[in-house]
Amino acid sequence: MKPPRKAQRGFTLIELMIVVAIIGILAAVAIPAFMDYMKRSKKTEASLQLNKIGKNAKRDYSETASYVVGTAVQLPAPVTTGCCGGGGVDPNHCAAVPASFVADPIWAKLEFQIDEDSLFVYDYTGTATTFTALATGDLDCDGTPIVYTMNGTAVAGNPAVAIVEPAVNSD
Repeated sequence: MKPPRKAQRGFTLIELMIVVAIIGILAAVAIPAFMDYMKRSKKTEASLQLNKIGKNAKRDYSETASYVVGTAVQLPAPVTTGCCGGGGVDPNHCAAVPASFVADPIWAKLEFQIDEDSLFVYDYTGTATTFTALATGDLDCDGTPIVYTMNGTAVAGNPAVAIVEPAVNSD
């Protein structure tokens, strides 16, 4: 007499294919959303650093009745292709060289420097009553930079700043 046969347990091929299809659909939705989230999170660096420049410029204007006059060296030093080229920990980041900011008289007067590797390079041009600060970066290394602009003005002795963000579809 044969022993009773145990019922086989497991998933059918159709059940496994349904699971794979569901995972594929979820991945098709989740991956682009994740990439967009990552790009947006990288852009916050520019706003934060430009706000720092703006606060320091407004403070200087309040003390001297003039913005810092002159053109600062673009720092961290830009590279000719795509991303910053990776002098730092991450190959897409610009290496931080705080001493370069301290050595430049305009950045020193603004008391601005970057102590950590960054995704953007910064520059500043100012007159007694206006200034423009730029944050330029290529976040996905495709050769298309995005530029955040901070404009500073002084009307009737009141300093004001405004950040202009790049177009929504840029980079």
